[in-house]
Amino acid sequence: MSIRNYRPRRDSRRTISPSKNFLLIAVLTVALGLQISYPLVDGETLRLVTIATVYWAAGAMLLHALFAYGWTYALRFLFITFFYALIVEQIGMRTAWPFGTYEYSPTLGYQIYGVPLVVPFAWIMMAHPIFIAARRLAPHWVFLVGGYGLMAWDLFLDPQMVSAGRWTWEITGRTVPFQPEIPLSNTFGWLLTGMGLMALLHLLLPSERRSLGSSRAVPEFFLAWTWIGGIIANLFYFDRPGVAFLGGLALGVVVVSYFLSVKYGRRD
Repeated sequence: MSIRNYRPRRDSRRTISPSKNFLLIAVLTVALGLQISYPLVDGETLRLVTIATVYWAAGAMLLHALFAYGWTYALRFLFITFFYALIVEQIGMRTAWPFGTYEYSPTLGYQIYGVPLVVPFAWIMMAHPIFIAARRLAPHWVFLVGGYGLMAWDLFLDPQMVSAGRWTWEITGRTVPFQPEIPLSNTFGWLLTGMGLMALLHLLLPSERRSLGSSRAVPEFFLAWTWIGGIIANLFYFDRPGVAFLGGLALGVVVVSYFLSVKYGRRD
């Protein structure tokens, strides 16, 4: 057989069908569109947009996990993250540890013993891209980098949701800088519980770094979008430059480090 006529078999695992790719991009686009509309609406519309944004974004992340890493990975990720978040929130509400004393508003929809169903899906929404970033940045310290990433994201989330009345805190001690409505214990709680979740995911999910189908573009874009969007929203819509600075600096450490690693680090 002539070498010139040899054609290596294409690695079909590295691509997904156009219909699956369209579905993934479409779901993400709806989530981003809902996020863009957030500062532009109010009242009942704002409440519905808040809930819908989380479900659509979580759906995009779950679809990516499925298309990129397969059923085993996606189902384990969903099960672990959902029930871990639900248990942590139940403990936190009843004991005030480790987050502090807080209470959810009924405006977030259906609740499971006081915890809105949408809350575990918010964990799912951000755990997927942050977990991917943590595995690349520090394969032996995934729990630490991933826990820090979730904590940094919450520096954007909590002040936004408290301002909208989605949950409230009892302030008895020190508060987060630029966030007098958020106790400092909440930041510690996110770091602690985030490390626990990332440790479980790293232990129980397949460790293969290469995507089986869909590329990492969707979670990468969503992670960058969350960082940049949090800064812009707090600067120009919520009039909270301190939150923009603190959240932007904290989450930016993960986002910038990740993209530098993608550009200049190892190929996988």
